[in-house]
Amino acid sequence: MGNGYKRKVKKSLIPTCNIMGVNIAAINMEWLVEYLEKNIADIKGDYICVSNVHTTVTSYEDVSYCEVQNGGLMAIPDGGPLSTVGRKRGYKNMARTTGPSLMGEIFSISAKNRYRHYFYGSKEETLKLLEKKLKKKYPGIQIVGMYSPPFRLLTEEEDKAAIDRINEAKPDFVWIGLGAPKQEKWMAAHQGKIDGLMLGVGAGFDYFAENIKRAPMWMQKSNLEWVYRLMQDPKRLFKRYWSTNTKFIWNAMIRRK
Repeated sequence: MGNGYKRKVKKSLIPTCNIMGVNIAAINMEWLVEYLEKNIADIKGDYICVSNVHTTVTSYEDVSYCEVQNGGLMAIPDGGPLSTVGRKRGYKNMARTTGPSLMGEIFSISAKNRYRHYFYGSKEETLKLLEKKLKKKYPGIQIVGMYSPPFRLLTEEEDKAAIDRINEAKPDFVWIGLGAPKQEKWMAAHQGKIDGLMLGVGAGFDYFAENIKRAPMWMQKSNLEWVYRLMQDPKRLFKRYWSTNTKFIWNAMIRRK
């Protein structure tokens, strides 16, 4: 991304399916967790995008954001429709890998692997709740720092101080909860500057702080989690879902972009 970052592991080893210009990782959760366990020491400084229909359609319409999605280590298929399209295009083992589910998988092996976690984003009260809930649910988890940035652009001095705080904490995983597209742009701008693997997980902080509930497992497995989220926040999400879902169906499924 123009910051001199040199990747230690080969992206060519990660299978991808190009959907509307975005190279979505053609993987499943088992593959991803094994990959992260094996390579975490070599992928610090890089970032993972947790991609869905909304981010994919946004990338299709915004070249610079598409470059951000493709510029990290990988873009994983958080949205069920992405993995569905991938399987139809021949990637039989491709399956949905959601941000919250990935967080849970990593948290559950953190004590054993001595992983260190840093959380950047969300509100101060959410971070406090998050820390409390995680320590209760995952005994031995190491939370080495949390920061709720102001809802504005940081000055150059403030940004440098934030980077220094993160790096001084020596995290393995740096979870970014700023929401799309802000979190992906933030990770791309900090690629090679942060000494930890950055993962943009959107509402993941709220899920684990138990501010909001995830859909029942049958809805998750049926690619209907978006319906559950829509019922929780109809005013904010209806227009987005109507617009992006129709564009995705037309371009990815009908036109095979």
